[in-house]
Amino acid sequence: MPSADVNGRLIRYTDTGGDGPCVVLSHGFFLDHSVFAPQIEELGASYRIIAWDARGHGGTVDDGVPFTYWDSAGDLVALLDHLEIDQAVLGGVSQGGFISLRAALLAPARVAGLILCDTEATACDPGDQIGYRQLFDALRAHGPVEDITVPLSTQLLGDNHHAAAWRERWPQVTLPLGAPADCLLGRDDVLDRLSEITCPALLIWGSKDVSLPRNRMDALQAGLASATAVQVIEGAAHTPPLTHPEIVNPLLTDFLQRSLTQAG
Repeated sequence: MPSADVNGRLIRYTDTGGDGPCVVLSHGFFLDHSVFAPQIEELGASYRIIAWDARGHGGTVDDGVPFTYWDSAGDLVALLDHLEIDQAVLGGVSQGGFISLRAALLAPARVAGLILCDTEATACDPGDQIGYRQLFDALRAHGPVEDITVPLSTQLLGDNHHAAAWRERWPQVTLPLGAPADCLLGRDDVLDRLSEITCPALLIWGSKDVSLPRNRMDALQAGLASATAVQVIEGAAHTPPLTHPEIVNPLLTDFLQRSLTQAG
């Protein structure tokens, strides 16, 4: 994987290249850029698809320096600068949506559209914080043992071969339990700033997502002036682009055609 030296760290990414319109995809917590393999494979012939590893995930290391999702949004904008991309559609799942929303607030002229999947604009819910802290503490104490990773993989990916693949991968990687975990738990609320975002936005939610209730996606729809109705992916958990690409990819293609025409 290539890397970009931005904001004092090496950000790993993959880039299909080409002259097509640019789409930059940001993954969820505990995962990495590879969750967008189905989009890279199917859309890469028509669009320049870039998927990157956020701090502490995949090939982008956690250097121990505290950061916020505003810093991660700065990484994303700096990656656009590094690749000499003036404007792109930003897509994000969960944590990737937190980053993409903030990038749209930081640099609105650089964002032609947003693809927001199983994500939210609010701070971390107090009940969620308790659950995440217990999860992080258990992983620190015991490592990625099956008693922890089986329910975690099902929560993120549902009951399919992708969940099993990630259960095999987690023991082989450094888990994001330091600064990235603190960033997740301590994120701020940007719900009252959504009206500043005027670009088109596609909203997607998995019907079996136990991590993020539907009403948080409804709040995004209410706050974003140019958002679609929430597109519900039946049977999907928290990461529909990976687990249900046969449904998600046509939605992306239709949205990209419409949003990029408007931007042009």
